[in-house]
Amino acid sequence: MWKRDDAAAGQPQQGAQTAARPQTPANDPQAARSDRQESTKVNIGKSVVIKGELSGSEDLTIEGQVDGKIDLRQNVLTIGPNGRIKAEVFAKAVIVQGEVVGNVTATEKVDIRDAGSVDGDLAAPRIAIADGAHFRGSIDMKREGGAAAKASQPAAGTAAGQTAPARPVENKPAAGAAPAGAPASPAGSNPQGQR
Repeated sequence: MWKRDDAAAGQPQQGAQTAARPQTPANDPQAARSDRQESTKVNIGKSVVIKGELSGSEDLTIEGQVDGKIDLRQNVLTIGPNGRIKAEVFAKAVIVQGEVVGNVTATEKVDIRDAGSVDGDLAAPRIAIADGAHFRGSIDMKREGGAAAKASQPAAGTAAGQTAPARPVENKPAAGAAPAGAPASPAGSNPQGQR
């Protein structure tokens, strides 16, 4: 017959075996799913040509050619050494080892490596351009977390349409200098303009 003490004694041994055996993706479907999400990288080969809009939710490496728009706002985009991009690029981070013609916007970082080339404007909070890289355009180092937007808003305590109180500014002319708008007088002359 079944005894309660034997059943209780058997459970820890089973749990010990389970704990001693490492969990693998084959044994744990949730771990396998999270591994796929973290390590999923997609490659576009050298012979692939894409014309149009490219978007996705995975990290992407492009070795081929893309003309149009690339939108990977939550992921890393790597343009490989053979990659040729003529597109507006939006990604979390952009690593350029090939050639990009178009504006690049990243929420974290743009990194142009030594063999990389970008002809277009860069917008990101962090930008790295390696020695030997080619870059032609402008740089906008946006702050993370909307700090730039806060800086452009009126100061606290001011209502819309009102201006913040001005700080007093002392505008003292240099010793012996004429007031603004007055003609300069020759040395040794009377400052009142009398003869």
